Amino acid sequence: MKRRRLGQSGLVVSEICIGTMTFGFQADQAQSHAILDAAFDAGVNFLDVAEIYPVPPSPEYAGRSEEIVGSWLRGRPRDSIIVATTVAGPSGGWFLAPVRSGNTSLDRHSIQRAVETSLRRLGTDYIDLYQTHWPDPELPYEETLEGLDSVVRAGKVRAVGCSNETAWGLMKSLATSQMHRLVRMQSIQNNFSLMHRRFEDELARVCKREKVSLLPYSPLGGGMLSGKYQSGQWPEGARFSNYRHNAPRGAHMVARFVNERTGATFERMAEIARKEGIAPSTFAIAWTLTRDFVGSTIIGATRAEQLADTLAAASVKLSEDAVAAVDEISSDIRYPME
Repeated sequence: MKRRRLGQSGLVVSEICIGTMTFGFQADQAQSHAILDAAFDAGVNFLDVAEIYPVPPSPEYAGRSEEIVGSWLRGRPRDSIIVATTVAGPSGGWFLAPVRSGNTSLDRHSIQRAVETSLRRLGTDYIDLYQTHWPDPELPYEETLEGLDSVVRAGKVRAVGCSNETAWGLMKSLATSQMHRLVRMQSIQNNFSLMHRRFEDELARVCKREKVSLLPYSPLGGGMLSGKYQSGQWPEGARFSNYRHNAPRGAHMVARFVNERTGATFERMAEIARKEGIAPSTFAIAWTLTRDFVGSTIIGATRAEQLADTLAAASVKLSEDAVAAVDEISSDIRYPME
């Protein structure tokens, strides 16, 4: 599996990253370990966790994903695996982080406490990539960057990144880092897929000019680009099948991802994938890897056997005609997830 450097950091990661938001809820420890084993054997060296995982977030389950990854890391060569996790940051509604008694600011104190807790759950003495899960718009960027700088200087974190950030926020952060000689963001983790290309409006330009790597999450559009929700199907145990009735704001999430426009996008993409001779899931992941601002694409699973098609993307090179055909879909069906 090919590897890419994250930003200007010393982290060199596999083009595909394993996301763990199902670990501890949809996938138990044995299933989670099987997923990690299969990915590692395929050449994946990059794992993405979060202190609030699994999802949907709840006080009952928060932190289990880190604990499961930590149990898997034991007995593995630690220096051969790049582990990313996050500090929650403030967020409203469904993603209100059920951690640290609701204290989810990105101030220095919260960052230091969150790092110590994640290190304990992961059973390691350092985190390779430490990310802010959500921005803290009411807090000066200096405060957050000073907190991140302190854990890097202490040797507890190697590099830092952000998630769910805007173009203005990323540039403000980078400018603040340069002005105050603080650690800089090397990566940004945002929602990105051929079904959700908003990142290319402005953020992609920032990433390319400033040498920051995108880590796309939800590259299958929440599963829509696998085809499992087509024709009114609601597979038992699937994320949106569960969200329809059992998660706060679940109906809103389902409507965003599973709708007539996303369904039409899938149908056209599936035809292109058929001509390329690959599965729709393989095509969708491979497409993200054609973007020069992507560092590593995050995939997930609830069972190890689900990885076959997505891991296969690492060995696929899409034709120029296929990439152009995707652009035609995006031109005809603008922002289907909005």
